[in-house]
Amino acid sequence: MFARHFIDSLDFARNGMELHGQVAVAEMPRLQDVLASPEGQVGYVLRGLPSKNGKPMLELKLEGSCQLCCQRCLQGLLYPISTVSHLVPVPESELPESGELEDEDEMDYVPADAHMDVLNLIEDEILLGLPLAPRHELGVCKAAMESPSNDEKNPFAILRGLKKE
Repeated sequence: MFARHFIDSLDFARNGMELHGQVAVAEMPRLQDVLASPEGQVGYVLRGLPSKNGKPMLELKLEGSCQLCCQRCLQGLLYPISTVSHLVPVPESELPESGELEDEDEMDYVPADAHMDVLNLIEDEILLGLPLAPRHELGVCKAAMESPSNDEKNPFAILRGLKKE
């Protein structure tokens, strides 16, 4: 079982701390709705470091895989997880409005939290990176390859015949 870690996000980032480990996909409850199977592991490295403009920043690297549900055939689809997120913790009163965001490359602002749950942060980043409609590649998906071999089994065969007339 994953030992749940809580950090003070600003202190963690300012002091250049590092936390790493593995978490089972089965331990992320919000992720279970989109999975075909709770199998899989995700390795993580959470580091504190300064951003380009000197603000404290969290860098979260995730590597692993999970089993999503293909939207064509409804079977399991192995989905690789490989992301690097840069998060700038700021006090909630100082969070920028959507129109005030700076043009920093791939930086997201998160509310600074003296008791930030690392597992929730990992789960959030995985959920944000998942495709809306995961599907197997063409030619791999069973549903895309299965087409009726005879028109008698296809209920739309009659319509196809009317279209030709």
